[in-house]
Parts: sequence; C-alpha cells; structure tokens
Amino acid sequence: MTVNKVSMAPKGPEFSEIVQGYWRMGDWNRSAQEHLSFLKQHVELGVTTVDHAHVYGGNPSCEELFGQALALDPTIRDQIEIVSKCGIELVTGERHVNHYDSTPVAITGSVETSLRRLGIESLDVLLIHRPDWLMDVDEIAKCFDSLKQSGKVQHFGVSNFTASQFALLQSRLDAPLVTNQVEINPLNMGVTTDGSLDVLHQNRVRPMAWSCLAGGRIFSESSEQVVRLNKTLEQVAEELGADVAIDQALYAWSMALPSKPVAIVGSGNIARVQAAIEALKLKLSQEQWYRIWVAANGYGVP
Repeated sequence: MTVNKVSMAPKGPEFSEIVQGYWRMGDWNRSAQEHLSFLKQHVELGVTTVDHAHVYGGNPSCEELFGQALALDPTIRDQIEIVSKCGIELVTGERHVNHYDSTPVAITGSVETSLRRLGIESLDVLLIHRPDWLMDVDEIAKCFDSLKQSGKVQHFGVSNFTASQFALLQSRLDAPLVTNQVEINPLNMGVTTDGSLDVLHQNRVRPMAWSCLAGGRIFSESSEQVVRLNKTLEQVAEELGADVAIDQALYAWSMALPSKPVAIVGSGNIARVQAAIEALKLKLSQEQWYRIWVAANGYGVP
C-alpha cells in the first residue's frame, strides 16, 4: 500500500501519515548515494515527510548527510516535506551546559544553519524542539513572522510542549501552529491525560508521534511491566492477523488516538518502514486498545 497525505492543521501543510525520522542517520554508515536510494524508496511508498533537527548527529550532522544526498538529485526536494527543529544548544567551548534557547537570534541562526546544511532555500516546517522556560512568546511571534516573510520557513510548530505552553504561544500567532511532536507509546502515556493531545484535537491539529516503540524498550527490557505488555501485544497482534507483528500493533495503538497522530519511524531499514506503513491498515477495537492500556499500567480503568 502507499501512504496518504493528511492535513496537519487548518491552513497547515500536508504530511504523509507515516513520517521518516532521520535522527539516527549518522549511525547508518552509508554513502550519499545509498542515503539517496533509501530516501527515494520511502518516497515511492508515499512516505514523503522527513523529520530533522539541527542537533541530530555529530560531525557531519544528520542534516549535512541528508543535504549531501539531496545534492545528488535536487529534483527530490519537490517531492518531500522537510521538518526541522531549533532551540536546543549543546555544550561547546563557550557553553558549559546543554540548555534551551528560543530567542530570535538563536531561532534565526538555527534556521540558517539547517538551510545551509540541507542545501535548500526553505523549510516546510520549523518546530521549537523543547519548551524553553525563558521563552518570550511575543518575541518568538515576531521572529516567526520574519522567517515566514523571508520565505525561509513556511509553517511553524512545537515539540514536547504541554497544553498550556502550546496555547500560550498560539495566542500570540496569527497562523496556526501546525503540530506538536510528542512521545506516544504505552510506556509513556502522559500526553493522553495531561491535556497535550486534547488541545490539539480541539484546534484540529495533528500531533507527530515520536518513539511509538518506546525507543526499543518494549523489545529489550525484562521488567514486569514490559513482560506483561509484550504478552498482551502478542495476543492483540495475533487477533489482528497472523502476519501482524507487535511493532505494528504499537503503531496502530498510537495512531488510533482521536487527535490522529502521524507516526515517525526512525529506522533506516526499508522493511521496517514498510511494516509501519502496513500498520495503517490495522484497526484496534475499543477493547483491544484498552487491553494494551491496562497491560501497560498494571491496573484496570476506574
């Protein structure tokens, strides 16, 4: 099957329902041509949205590696939506601690760095990577407007923001924030109860779900919680179909939420990407979804 495009927000961009994450790109040990081949493979499957951040990778950064691949066939740029993030500053010779910086200078500098590395003229979407407790939302609004007017960024969103932080920034903007990229998986269900997804649903904004597989913890840990969850996932996967794997059940669990998340896949293995795509066919019953919820929590609903 091929992946459909969906609107992320009113007057927002269209993303593929499955997003390819490139935060591990530096670990794939591939040539620029091999990176390009992988990119073309998932684009052919309909996975046209790619997720980056200026802090991903080392030297070279993941954005630079992606830019090297794009340079081999610039026509692919018109077939994809590029998301990047700003706001995290890592320790350097002049910085003594990792910290957040959402000042206009930092945001603009991060955008210019990303554009240079990627070899492109405009980002489709820029996200503030983490909420900065010193963020001045009025200054951010002015910066966003400037970047939009200059053509360097088409749309804006956030990542890991709470409901109140999302609402606060949105209150200063004329255009909608087009997403909040948040962790969604049965081992981290905070966003299902803290209002983060509710405010998105209220505003008809789709979240981007990162770490749907809990960073691999579900496959590697032997805690009582994970053993219990795995058993239930195996049962549900079998009920959904003989060829369904538990990772597909996990993607289906996250994408079943009424805010309609698009799921980010971090693997550089095209077979794993295809498996995530197949999860779009799966529809969990109410009872199956809550069985996974109960297994993860270790207790029943009130």
